[in-house]
Amino acid sequence: MTDLTPFRIDIPQSDLDDLHRRLAATRWPDPFADPQWDLGIPVEEVRDLADYWRRGFDWRAQEERINGFPQFRTTIDNATVHFLHLRSPEPTAIPLLLTHGWPGSIVEFLDLIGPLADPRAYGGDPATAFHVVVPSVPGFAFSGPARERGWGQARTARAWAELMTRLGYEKFGAHGGDWGALISRELGIQFPERMIGVHLTMLPSAVARTEADLAGAEPGKGERSLAKSRALERSGLGYAMIQSTKPQTLAYGLTDSPAGQLAWIAEKFRAFSNTDHDLIDRDDLLADVSIYWFTRTAASSARIYADQDGQWGAPPPVSTVPTGVAVFPGDMGLPLRHLAERTDRIVRWTEFPRGGHFPALEEPDLLIGDLRAFFVSVGSA
Repeated sequence: MTDLTPFRIDIPQSDLDDLHRRLAATRWPDPFADPQWDLGIPVEEVRDLADYWRRGFDWRAQEERINGFPQFRTTIDNATVHFLHLRSPEPTAIPLLLTHGWPGSIVEFLDLIGPLADPRAYGGDPATAFHVVVPSVPGFAFSGPARERGWGQARTARAWAELMTRLGYEKFGAHGGDWGALISRELGIQFPERMIGVHLTMLPSAVARTEADLAGAEPGKGERSLAKSRALERSGLGYAMIQSTKPQTLAYGLTDSPAGQLAWIAEKFRAFSNTDHDLIDRDDLLADVSIYWFTRTAASSARIYADQDGQWGAPPPVSTVPTGVAVFPGDMGLPLRHLAERTDRIVRWTEFPRGGHFPALEEPDLLIGDLRAFFVSVGSA
């Protein structure tokens, strides 16, 4: 099937009522005497979020917000693919594909779509306009749950190329962070002739992992990159080991307990940005968690870790596509330009003074500006 079927989110009221009942009946673990985050998200943090989710959070408002954008579903390679698609009114607009990761979703990009598609309406330069496509990765959210194995970055990139073909975009740009960065980069490897450029906020292959990686780095930057990667390996990869080996076992708890799903995701939104305070608006966070909960995609979204192509830290295939990297200092990994240039054609490298792993939510204006600058430069080259 190649049809693009219009889609609207309409969660049954019975699902909301069930969510509220489950939250009210949560069996909470004993609180730890020292409520720090080093052993995981503290009980009181989750209880506070769960109480707001049940009593204050307005899912219908979030539903209306997402439904304000044109949405569609199609079938590609035996998988459902859900996506937002907003065409720009500007005739010179560049097609741009925005891809999320885990535990993100299309919610990450909702505040970017309008300014990117219609900069004139937001006080921007119409020459920096984009036709914006925001898909849900197969197995995630309204693309899921996926029934088949094998949806790593390579297969997803092929699906994205087919999606852009169906939308009439022969050449296009791609942006992503987290898994979205790996998928976007993979597009450049598999379909270089179709890519205007690739813009990334994460590049694991360019993170320092040994002392040898520091040779050629600017003073201080290499040491910070190595220290952060060692800290992540020491205490921050437990979730990835579980999701890459036993995602189905994990999913029983997350699919049955909304408090469990909330804790599993909320902890990562803070940990991935290396902060001791919330950088994400709680309504955005709960909109994201709600989508995972209502679509029951804890298992199939986690399987991307088991189905990944290649190993973390292994040298990736070389990309010849013009690549821009936006480095946000709070991210869980800090890439170094001299390492990135071993495997990628870096034409823009921007280091920002603030922001973390979810810049589209944390620092949307900085990200929008960098996207505009990068794609206008490579699109006119």
